[in-house]
Amino acid sequence: MKKRVLATVLALAMAFSFTACGSSSDSAAKSEATAESAAAEEEAAPAEVEGETVEYNEAVTISENLKGTLKLGMIGPLTGAAALYGTAVANAGQIAVDELNAVAGDFQIEYQTQDDEHDAEKSVNAYNTLKDWDVQAIVGTVTTTPCIAVSPEANNDRVFMLTPSASGSDVPKGKDQTFQLCFSDPNQGLASAQYIKDNNLATKVAIIYNNSDAYSTGIYQTFVDKAAEIGLEVVSTTTFTDDTANDFSVQLADAQKNGADLVFLPIYYTPASLILKQADSTGYAPTFFGVDGMDGILSLEGFDTKLAEGVLLLTPFAADAQDDLTKSFVAKYQAGYKDVPNQFAADAYDCVYAIYAALGYYADNNGGLDVTGMSHEELCEILVSVFTDTNFTVDGLTGEGMTWTTGGEVNKAPKAVKIENGVYVGL
Repeated sequence: MKKRVLATVLALAMAFSFTACGSSSDSAAKSEATAESAAAEEEAAPAEVEGETVEYNEAVTISENLKGTLKLGMIGPLTGAAALYGTAVANAGQIAVDELNAVAGDFQIEYQTQDDEHDAEKSVNAYNTLKDWDVQAIVGTVTTTPCIAVSPEANNDRVFMLTPSASGSDVPKGKDQTFQLCFSDPNQGLASAQYIKDNNLATKVAIIYNNSDAYSTGIYQTFVDKAAEIGLEVVSTTTFTDDTANDFSVQLADAQKNGADLVFLPIYYTPASLILKQADSTGYAPTFFGVDGMDGILSLEGFDTKLAEGVLLLTPFAADAQDDLTKSFVAKYQAGYKDVPNQFAADAYDCVYAIYAALGYYADNNGGLDVTGMSHEELCEILVSVFTDTNFTVDGLTGEGMTWTTGGEVNKAPKAVKIENGVYVGL
C-alpha cells in the first residue's frame, strides 16, 4: 500500500462550515461570468507529479465485505451559464469512480450524470430520469436552488443525496437523507472573522456585501456577530445590489476614510473583480479577504490577475497543495480534461469516496453487504445510519476526519489560500 501524505489543514478553534452557490439565485452575475470564463479557458498542461502516482484515496479502506454494483447518479448544470461547476463535479466524480472500480474487487459503480442547466424544474426532471434508471444514491445536486427543489422529492422517495456544493442552509433542512459535503453558507462568516483575528490580519475591518443576495447577506450577518464577540473592529459597512454592482467608489471611499486595513468581501468574484480594479485606480491598497464565492476570479475573462495579488480567501481545496493525493488528482484531472480542478471538483471526488466509505463501513460492521438490486429505500437507510454515526469519518481532498451532523452538515476544518503570481497558494 503506497503511503498517502495527508493534506495539511488549518486547525481552528471550532469546526466551521462554508461553500459557494448559496443564494436563491446562485448569483446571475456569477453564472454569466462563469460561462464567459469557461469559454475562454486555455488548455492546461498536465502537471508534473514527483514520485509514484496515487492510484486511489488510500485513506479510505477498501472493504472485502462490500460487493455488488451500485447505481450512482449525479445531477448538475452540464450546459448553460453554470456549466463550469456541474462539469467539474461530473468529471471529478468520474475520476473517483474509475479509481474505485479499479481497486474495489467485487464492488463496482455504474455512474450516470444528468444535466439540469441550473434550473429547478429541469433538475426535478433529471432526478426522475435517474429514478427510472433505478438510481440508488445521488451526488448532487450541484447548485442550491435545484437542490432545494429536488431534495424534498428524494426525501419522500427515500433516495440518499450527498451534495458536493449546494451550500444553502435550506438544502438539508427537514430532509434527513440529504447531506452536504460542502460547508454551509452562514458559517463562512464565523470562520472568516476567526481567521482574521487569529492571524492578526487587521486592526480595522470594512465590509462590502450584496444586500440583495442571500449568500452574501448570510455570511455578512454571521461575520459581524462573530467580530463583535471576539473584538474584531468593523469600521465601515456598505452594501450594493445586483442592479448597482458596477460602481464601488462610494463603498471604497468609506472604507478608506475610516482607516480600514482589511476589506472583507463576502461576495462573488464578478463584483469583487470590479472592487479590486477600482481600489487600484484610487491607490487604496488594504488587504482584501474573500470567501469561496471568489474562487474563479483568476479565470474571469478580461480580468488583470495582477490586481488580485495578495488577496486571501477561505476555500476547502487548493490545487497547488503538495500532498500526494492532491498532486495525483490534479494531474489526472488535467490530463483527462485539460483544466485545473476547482473546489467543486474536489468536493465531488470526496463525495464518491464518502459514499463508498459509508457502504464499506456498514459492510465491515454488519457481516457484509451486496448492493446489487438493493432498493434505494433500503440503501438510503443504511447510508443515513452511517453518516450520522459519530464513529464514521472520512479523509479526503477537502478535509481530514470529516463527520456529519444529524442535520446533514459536514464538520471539517477550512483552509486559506493567498493569490500570488496569478495562482492560489495554500497557507
